[in-house]
Amino acid sequence: MKRLLWLGVGLAVGAIIVRKVTRKANEFTPTGIATSLSESAGGLVESLRSFVDDVREGMAEREHEIHEAFAAGELYQDKFAELREDAQDGTPGREAQEGQR
Repeated sequence: MKRLLWLGVGLAVGAIIVRKVTRKANEFTPTGIATSLSESAGGLVESLRSFVDDVREGMAEREHEIHEAFAAGELYQDKFAELREDAQDGTPGREAQEGQR
């Protein structure tokens, strides 16, 4: 009886190992490589779409803030003027020049 039990365990383990080795070998066939690449490309495209959506959302939010400041008649303080080229050479940005008039 013990021998039949161990024979069954051996057959089950052998079958599992053969299946895993076959799957791993299929990953290195041209079809398996193409599938892997398409899944990777799909993930990259989805990440890029998510990034673009986040940027668009941020742009819309910032534009809304600018419009609110303009409607209220407030001088818009550009938080990012120092990051642009025109502020790096020491000349004030367009918003700062308009505020001085």
